[in-house]
Amino acid sequence: MEFALVLVIGLAAGALGGVVGFGTSIMLMPVLMIVFGPREAVPIMAVASIMANASRVLAWWRVVDWPAVRAYSVTAVPAAVLGARTLLAVPPGLIETVLGVFFIGMIPLRRWMAARHWHANLWHLAIAGAGLGFLTGLVASTGPINAPIFLAHGLVKGAYLASEALGSLAVYLAKAAVFHTLGALPVDIALKGLIVGGSVTVGSFAAKGLVGSIDPARFRVLMDLLLLVAGCSMLWTALRTAG
Repeated sequence: MEFALVLVIGLAAGALGGVVGFGTSIMLMPVLMIVFGPREAVPIMAVASIMANASRVLAWWRVVDWPAVRAYSVTAVPAAVLGARTLLAVPPGLIETVLGVFFIGMIPLRRWMAARHWHANLWHLAIAGAGLGFLTGLVASTGPINAPIFLAHGLVKGAYLASEALGSLAVYLAKAAVFHTLGALPVDIALKGLIVGGSVTVGSFAAKGLVGSIDPARFRVLMDLLLLVAGCSMLWTALRTAG
């Protein structure tokens, strides 16, 4: 019954991620921690995230912004490897607390950047990739931070979903490779991740039709709401970890 609940939530989380580009791990991670425990939850989420991002790339393949993906990934991938290797040395709950506050703080910051028509060029994406890649190696997801950067590059809807997902896919593949090397991704955990990721994938493809019906203004408001939820979720995770 617990695994069935995980799959149902995975379906809903995949649909949410398919619409806004993030939020999958925000919904799934607390449930995975309760059902499987924090030690298994992180690598399971890493495998599921690979499948979630791959499904969004496949759904919107034709509108990928390749220069943006290359600029982001060239620094994010090696940084993610470093972050994943640093994971065990970080005090429990510290990163989640910092990210929770940062996610909530990104709401007025994103609006400030939009009001001043700030545009993120390829160099900005490369610089952001280094920091976000490292953070993604440490925590389950930094999608709420990725979103404003890719949106500031001028990408919306399908182009944003595909490009951000492809950059994240490269990062999560690097993270999973490190987990496998360190022995943190045995076959049974990988299989659990594939099963959970399967439900997320179905949800991602089911949500494709919703994206075209959302106008850009409402899309950005939805982003702000998810940033708020993401921040609160991270703070909750930090309190649970500390306890």
